[in-house]
Amino acid sequence: MASSDGKLILYGDKDLASPYVMSVAIALAEKGLSYEMRRIDLTRKEHLDDTYRTRSLTARVPTLVHGNFSLSESSAIDEYLEDRFPPPEHAPIYPFDVEKRARARQVQAWVRSDLMPIRIERNTTVVFFGARLNPLSQEAQESASRLYSAVEALLPAGAKNLFGDWCIADTDLALMLNRLAMHEDVMPDRLRDYAQYQWSRPSVQAWLALERERVPA
Repeated sequence: MASSDGKLILYGDKDLASPYVMSVAIALAEKGLSYEMRRIDLTRKEHLDDTYRTRSLTARVPTLVHGNFSLSESSAIDEYLEDRFPPPEHAPIYPFDVEKRARARQVQAWVRSDLMPIRIERNTTVVFFGARLNPLSQEAQESASRLYSAVEALLPAGAKNLFGDWCIADTDLALMLNRLAMHEDVMPDRLRDYAQYQWSRPSVQAWLALERERVPA
């Protein structure tokens, strides 16, 4: 088992356009953990290299290596970091309350497994490279309506975060909203304000400031 002081290595996509790599990077930053970033060129199928595939298990990014332990799938990594580097020594990235923590994990699971029309028609080139894409299809508009309804129900009136204090689910959810907000698609003002506020967080701004090579839309 890795010790809590083992070296941390984060494998991400070459262009740093993956929302899931971003989630882990923000979790690491919020906990004040130093790590080495290694980029994998997915277009050249470097993630299918035998060495990387053995390390990752799922042959995807992100993968976190901690000493002799490696783990892929971003929400699993976020939870591992919370367990391995717990408060009060390190800042929390999940709510302390059991029900709120469960809801945060629900939000993370949802934005990773649903809303596919949005993820396709408003891919992350919009968020990281300012891409302008075609108008939303009817299917994507329906997905957006479901997204907005769910966030309206989750986000308390006047709140800047979902559960009082910031948590990693806020960043993940804001990224999904910003796929639409940054493309100037129709969105309730308070949801646009919420996504904008989450984007102003120092850890997020530091991630956005990293050098990226422009990728095609």
